[in-house]
Amino acid sequence: MVVVVVLALSWAVSRVGQSSSVAPAATPCTPSALSQGVNGAFRVMSVDNFGCAGKFAFLWATVGTTEVNAIGVTEVLQFKTGDQRWALVSRLKYCHPTTLPTLVYRQGCFSN
Repeated sequence: MVVVVVLALSWAVSRVGQSSSVAPAATPCTPSALSQGVNGAFRVMSVDNFGCAGKFAFLWATVGTTEVNAIGVTEVLQFKTGDQRWALVSRLKYCHPTTLPTLVYRQGCFSN
C-alpha cells in the first residue's frame, strides 16, 4: 500500500512540472501604447494624464492634426488581448461604476 501511495505522489509531482501554460504578457500602460489606441483621423499631440486598471485605461490628451485644430479629450480604452493593443470604447456604453474599475471610471467618465 505504501508503494502505491509513493508511486501516485511521484506521478502527481512530475505532472506539475510539465505544465505548458504561458502567463499572459503584461498589459503596456504607457502614454505611447495608449496613444496608439486613439490615433486615427486625429493624432495624439500630448498626454496630460493617464492610468490603467486591469484591462481598462483612461487618457487625458490633446488631439488634432495641427496646433490650430487641437482639442483636449478624455478617452476610455480597453486592452484587446487578441490584437495586443489598446482600443477606444464608447463612454456612453462603458461609463458605469459596475463596468469599469474605480480609477478609470472616476478619471475617464466625468469630463469632456
